[in-house]
Amino acid sequence: MDFDFNLILVPLTIGLGIIWLLDKLTLKQRKTRGRGKESLLVRWAYDFFPVLAVVLIVRSFLIEPFNIPSSSMVPTLYTGDFIAVNKYAYGVRLPLTYNKVLDTGAPEHGDVAVFRYPENPSIYYIKRVIGLPGDSVSYSQGTLAINDTPVPTKAVNFAADAELTSQLYPAGQVAPGQVLTEDNAIQMGQQEENAAQYFEETQGNNKHLVRYLPDMNSAQYAPFLQQESPEVVSSEGTEWRINVPEGHYFVMGDNRDRSADGRFWGFVPDDNLAGKAVYIWMHKPPGLNLPTFKRNGSID
Repeated sequence: MDFDFNLILVPLTIGLGIIWLLDKLTLKQRKTRGRGKESLLVRWAYDFFPVLAVVLIVRSFLIEPFNIPSSSMVPTLYTGDFIAVNKYAYGVRLPLTYNKVLDTGAPEHGDVAVFRYPENPSIYYIKRVIGLPGDSVSYSQGTLAINDTPVPTKAVNFAADAELTSQLYPAGQVAPGQVLTEDNAIQMGQQEENAAQYFEETQGNNKHLVRYLPDMNSAQYAPFLQQESPEVVSSEGTEWRINVPEGHYFVMGDNRDRSADGRFWGFVPDDNLAGKAVYIWMHKPPGLNLPTFKRNGSID
């Protein structure tokens, strides 16, 4: 989710709004010349400003659509899912400046949150909230714990949709001179799925599935967990413990061994929060394929 549509929407709405207001107060072309006989810019202001203003208000303060570009949240979200994000769940913020003007709530354990990537705020990420400010989060002997209380987890039998599994790896260039064909991408996804293990986690009011790949715990090489800092209490092999600082959150992807999340780059500041993912409203497979609505439903 690497583009903020508000970068276009906000300046365009403001510009047309200024022209609309000038005509109302001074130019008065619509009033004196009649509808359809104004200058082009004035006509556009009357035609498009009200629509753009409504769209801006809805996207900025109520609900904003996002598209999932990767498989880091499998099996909760798959590449090609289109989701609705509640923009007021974690505070009402101004577009572009992101200043919070009204405190309406905060993330809870297990929420699926959208936020601006701390290392590049122009990019939006989506992960699950694991640690709240002041929490101690640890992973030891295959058990995730918050404040030394293990997260309730049980193994489950989960049969992933074959069509969705085939989309785990995108076809195309993966490295200079290395191209992954569509058939190879499908085969890699199927091979990975054959080894995948699924567990049901319960965090607060959220009950969801997570996916692990045996012998592929990439977090043991995560740069953030390897650094020396007051927040990283310990890290050895696949086991680690961190403390979440005030005003920040610790997040992880549900596809635990294929997610570049907080274990790699650290914490999400409260100022970077964009909203809570609440609903899948469409899925669009890659390529020239029609969208489907069979995945529609709330996000746990």
